[in-house]
Amino acid sequence: MPRAIYLTHPEVNVDPNVAVPDWGLNDIGQTRVAALVARFSGGGWQVASSTERKALEMAWPLAACLGQAPVSIRHDLGENDRSSTGFLKDSAFQAAANAFFGASDVSYNGWERAVDAQARIVGAVQDLISDCSNDNLVICGHGGVGTLLYCALAGVPIDRQWDQKGGGHWFEFDTRTLTPENHWQPMETLVLN
Repeated sequence: MPRAIYLTHPEVNVDPNVAVPDWGLNDIGQTRVAALVARFSGGGWQVASSTERKALEMAWPLAACLGQAPVSIRHDLGENDRSSTGFLKDSAFQAAANAFFGASDVSYNGWERAVDAQARIVGAVQDLISDCSNDNLVICGHGGVGTLLYCALAGVPIDRQWDQKGGGHWFEFDTRTLTPENHWQPMETLVLN
């Protein structure tokens, strides 16, 4: 049975003068991705990514090492749209994220609603599975929509209690039943073979 892994990008360069989708991985994030790539070998994997730079900087070396190119780049795999508020410092962002998850059918200050982002990411993943039905799949994405995906697949209400504990985490799910095999784990525990 093909495997599907949802993998979130690790640490990024936070720059309030750059649009969030254009943030790249920082030195720590790049080191974590390099360590992940060094553990992999073989083929039989398809790598997909959102259009955001931080996800692509993880997807490109993974695809190269797994012998799969090009990466399947899909806009619908992107993080929830929060462009209405622009950059938020950490405490303000945490409060906004709590509101986003806490009232999933309400837009926080113009953000994409959690229920809409969840429908989008679930649809995007279903399309990927359909397109890559005979291959294992690694989806390089983001924590917010990744948590929304996890909630949908696990059949639990949208709630931040299911969020990852920092970037660079993964979970696996069954491509036939769309059931999670585990909850978020650090990328250092991920083995693709």
